Amino acid sequence: MTASALVRAPEDQAPGSARPAVAAPFNIPSLDGVRALSILIVFVAHAGLGGIVPAHFGLTLFFFLSGYLITTLLRLEYDKSGDISLKQFYLRRILRIFPPFYLVLFVASMLTALGLWKDASIGATGITYQILHLTNYYMIGHGWWEGIAPGTWVYWSLAIEEHFYLGFPLLYVWLRRRVASNNRQALILLALCGAVLAWRCVLVFVFLAQRDRTYLATDTRIDAILAGCILAVWCNPAIEPHAVNEWRLKYLWLPLGVLSVLVSLIPRDSNFEQTLRYTLQSFGLLPFFIAAVRWHDRGPFRVLNLSAVRYVGMLSYSLYLMHMTGLWAVSQWTKWPPLVEGIVVFAGLTVLAMLIHRFIEKPCAALRRRLSAVAG
Repeated sequence: MTASALVRAPEDQAPGSARPAVAAPFNIPSLDGVRALSILIVFVAHAGLGGIVPAHFGLTLFFFLSGYLITTLLRLEYDKSGDISLKQFYLRRILRIFPPFYLVLFVASMLTALGLWKDASIGATGITYQILHLTNYYMIGHGWWEGIAPGTWVYWSLAIEEHFYLGFPLLYVWLRRRVASNNRQALILLALCGAVLAWRCVLVFVFLAQRDRTYLATDTRIDAILAGCILAVWCNPAIEPHAVNEWRLKYLWLPLGVLSVLVSLIPRDSNFEQTLRYTLQSFGLLPFFIAAVRWHDRGPFRVLNLSAVRYVGMLSYSLYLMHMTGLWAVSQWTKWPPLVEGIVVFAGLTVLAMLIHRFIEKPCAALRRRLSAVAG
């Protein structure tokens, strides 16, 4: 749910890598639409349709997208310059993520401290964990409700994102320097996904871990992000648009991907949900992303590129940060039917997200560009 998918094509290629058939600058189609789809799935589920709409799939979509986009940007930077500026990477992430993150956390925590929510309280320990981007591990140890502002539970997934941003660029630089082949890089990332799945199985079947341990922790959910990273280095549709045969994509890989996601949603067995479900969803998204980017002007994928859908995608980060707090607030103050609550909350939060975008995100984006120009 990051702001922009604008990237520049490389001028020079690392030895052993394929030359991308793209021009600079270019836009990766459909990604804002995928962001919109992700936040809409999560919002509708949390607004009262969780028994029908799977919020966990919306989060898997969110994770996959992050891995794909960030790795694509890192790949293009390395292809162009022969290196990656970690300083610039972390600076861009800080200016993109931190201002809305801490603003929403501060407001939600203050409202809770002032006693505006019934049966809710905050504590120094919980807030400290959230400030340090460790919400997921705090919630594993203390539960979803204890000591943090209502609605800021969603920060657990952002903690996983932050841990990925912190460590993956270092891994990717190492891969580019030591492993020339994109296919071999993808195999290493695939092995890491396999290790995460194996670790989930050990936790569930050996240590009898509870659902929150496997659902919330970085070490058990980061494979969804790594699956997106795999697509970025192997058959990336934005860089190698024809790497996958069109007939096979349409009649084999895309149906298999859809089937994989559907299979992940059907079983209600707890052990399956904590182990194979996330893997099936993550790798089922591979052909979907290839098709969404490659066929952005065809069939149902055109919806992802409508102006209104892309605009929701642009606001998706702030909407995600605020949506649970907004739903909690309305449920506390009204007795409206869930459908009415959902419509009112989404409309109100869209206005707030537009204000955050106008007065916080855009100035920070301008600052990022100025600092990058100075550094360049």
